[in-house]
Amino acid sequence: MLKGLGVTMSLPWLESMGPLNAWADQPADGKQDKAVPNRMAFLYVPNGKNMVDWTPKKEGSGYDLPAILKPLSKVRGKLQVLTGLTADKARSHGSGGGDHARALAAFLTGAHPKKTDGTDLRNGISVDQAAAQAMGSKVRLSSLELGAEAGAMAGNCDSGYSCVYSSTMSWRSATQPLPKEVNPKLAFERLFGGGNRTDRTKRNAARKSILDFVREDSKDLNRKLSVNDVRKLDEYFTAIRDIELRIERAANLPPVQTPDYPAPQGIPGNYEEHLRLMCDLIVLAFQADVTRVATFVLANEGSNKPYPFIKVSEGHHDLSHHGGKADKKEKIRSINIFHTQQFAYLLEKLDSVKEAEGTLLDHSMIAYGSANSDGNAHNHDDLPILLAGGGCGTLKPGRHVRYADETPLANLWISMLNRMDIKIAQLGDSTGGLKRLS
Repeated sequence: MLKGLGVTMSLPWLESMGPLNAWADQPADGKQDKAVPNRMAFLYVPNGKNMVDWTPKKEGSGYDLPAILKPLSKVRGKLQVLTGLTADKARSHGSGGGDHARALAAFLTGAHPKKTDGTDLRNGISVDQAAAQAMGSKVRLSSLELGAEAGAMAGNCDSGYSCVYSSTMSWRSATQPLPKEVNPKLAFERLFGGGNRTDRTKRNAARKSILDFVREDSKDLNRKLSVNDVRKLDEYFTAIRDIELRIERAANLPPVQTPDYPAPQGIPGNYEEHLRLMCDLIVLAFQADVTRVATFVLANEGSNKPYPFIKVSEGHHDLSHHGGKADKKEKIRSINIFHTQQFAYLLEKLDSVKEAEGTLLDHSMIAYGSANSDGNAHNHDDLPILLAGGGCGTLKPGRHVRYADETPLANLWISMLNRMDIKIAQLGDSTGGLKRLS
C-alpha cells in the first residue's frame, strides 16, 4: 500500500513483490490456478428480458448470439450462457402480488422474503455475503455493494412488500439488508480513502487527487521497481486519475430531470457514464485486491426509468408489461441491449488487465442476470443468466449450457462459493452444486 494524509491506496500485484502465489489463498482440492486469488461479482438488471431475443438456439461451444447478447461478441469465448435456472422463492407461494420485490430479494439468497412493509424484514443471507464472511479478514473490504438507482429503505413499494426488498440485493443475514452505494465519489472514497472526515474535508478543499497525497511514497517505490512494474503502476495510476476526473465532471453537470427518475445530486446525469464509472471501480477494486466480492444493481427491480438516450421515452416497467405488442417488445429489446452493452464494457475492461499468465477476467467469476424472465408474465423460471470469466481455471467458458427445468439458481451460487474454497451445506433453496460448469 501507499499512504498519505487520510489515504491508504492498495497496489496491484507487481513483479518486484515476488511470486503472486505467495499471497493467494488456495483451495484444498488443488483445482484452482495456483497463481492468483479468485474473485466474484454479481450484476442485476430488472423487469426480465425479451427472452426470444436472449436465448441462443444452439447449445455447446457453437452457440449463437441473439440480438440482446450480440454486444458480448468480443468476450464470447469467456462467457457461459446458462439456461433453465429457476428462482422458485421469487414466486408467490401464497403471498399474492409482489413479484418484483421478491425477484431482487431472492436472486442471491434463494430465500422467500417475508411480506411486510414494516421493520420486521426477513429474507436470507446472500451468496456475496457468505463469501465476504469467509474471506473478509484477507482483504481491506469484505465486499463492495454498488448501484445506479437510489432506493428507499422504508415504505411500501410493491404490493405490500417493503421498498428494501426491491432495491437491495445483498443481505448480511436474514434481517440485515446491505444498502448499495450509488454515488461514485463515495464509492471511490471507500475504496481508496482512509482517515477521518476531517482528512477527507481537507482533501476536498484542496481539490487534490488522491495520487497527490501518496506522491512521496510512490516516488520511493518507483526506485525499487522493474521497468515492467513502472509501466504497470503508471497504467494503474492513470486509471485512478481518469476516474477522479470523470467523477469531478459528473458532479458539476446538471442532473437529468424526468418524472420517473430524478437523479440525486453528485451522481452523473448521464446514466451510461454512471454505470461505467461503477464498472471501473469494480475493476480497480479487484485489480488492487481491495475486495474479492462485489454486487452491482444496474436499476432497482420494478424500475420505471425511461431511456430517452436510446429513443425509449416510456418507463421500463410499463413497457415490460407489453401484452404481446410488437412495438413495446422492440423497445424492451433496446433497453435489454443497452444493459448488455454495459456488461460487455465491464468484461472487456477486466480482460484488458494483465495478471500473472492471464487477465483479471480469467481470474474472476462474473454473474449477470435477473430473477424475472418474461417481465410481462412475471415468470421466475428459465431465467436470463450469464456467467463470465475463468474462475482461475475452474470454469470452462465459451458455451451455452441448458439445464433441466426448475434447477435452482442457488445451485450456481453454491458452485461459485466452492470455487472460492468456501464450503457451505446449503444456500436458500439450493440442492447441491451446479454441474457442467467446468
